[in-house]
Amino acid sequence: MKVYTIGYEATTMADFLAALTKAGVKRVIDVRALPLSRRPGFSKTSLAASLFEAGIGYVHLKALGTPKPGRDAAKKGDVATLTAVYAEQLELPEAQVQAAQMLDLAREMPSALLCFERDPCHCHRTLLLQAVGQGADVVDLYT
Repeated sequence: MKVYTIGYEATTMADFLAALTKAGVKRVIDVRALPLSRRPGFSKTSLAASLFEAGIGYVHLKALGTPKPGRDAAKKGDVATLTAVYAEQLELPEAQVQAAQMLDLAREMPSALLCFERDPCHCHRTLLLQAVGQGADVVDLYT
């Protein structure tokens, strides 16, 4: 199983869609706790509409997002705190259910996990795949 990841930090919607299309991604799995953005076009409703127009599906899995303390740590580059906070998040029953759902969705069709950070090393999407994506071929897309 191949799982793509992508962050929309410092990109445009056109470049974002181009990267997904070039990779053959057919579904975006939004793993943000809060699917809101100050970047035009990347809040849940407008993002889903743009993806739909490009022939790409959209699913939001809120329980796989990072709680506020983890997001704050990520902004500071504090990977240790992000890792600890996110490990606790993944122990929650709703996160476990959505992690299984995410894997099922990724098996169905080429899918990309979406979050803000451009660099996957500073993002919880990498921690998520390390925790539940054993055996997955992870491809990080950059815009």
